[in-house]
Amino acid sequence: MNHVTIYTDGACKGNPGPGGWGVWLKSGPAEKELCGGEPHTTNNRMELLAVIEALTALKRPCHVNLHLDSQYVRKGITEWLKGWKAKGWKTASNQPVKNVDLWQRLDELVQHGGHDIRWHWVKGHAGDPGNERADALANRGVPQRAGVQSTTV
Repeated sequence: MNHVTIYTDGACKGNPGPGGWGVWLKSGPAEKELCGGEPHTTNNRMELLAVIEALTALKRPCHVNLHLDSQYVRKGITEWLKGWKAKGWKTASNQPVKNVDLWQRLDELVQHGGHDIRWHWVKGHAGDPGNERADALANRGVPQRAGVQSTTV
């Protein structure tokens, strides 16, 4: 399996508001940048969508070192997801899981994508070059006008 390093980030101008997601993938000498956005969303949705888009971009099973600055996504996938699923997508306080559509998509990619994923949390806006690059891509993905969706680069 190929070894891939991925950095992801989400951004939102207002929460909710226009938002973007960014992904930087690196495998050996090959690199790829992706970004996109939505006119009305939340930061957490963009953080989730960045990871989903990153894993979707992989065309075959890989060893993945995935770096993200979202504790929401990292804890959700590594700690909370199993309990949410066991409770029918309810939280510990018996409330519906927010962003369940994206959590279910991410769960499907993680469970059935064939990847060996290592989740790494990095502090955002602290000078990590990969995180700064993903942040810049996420901000590039934020639609400039309502109703305009950004494209991947």
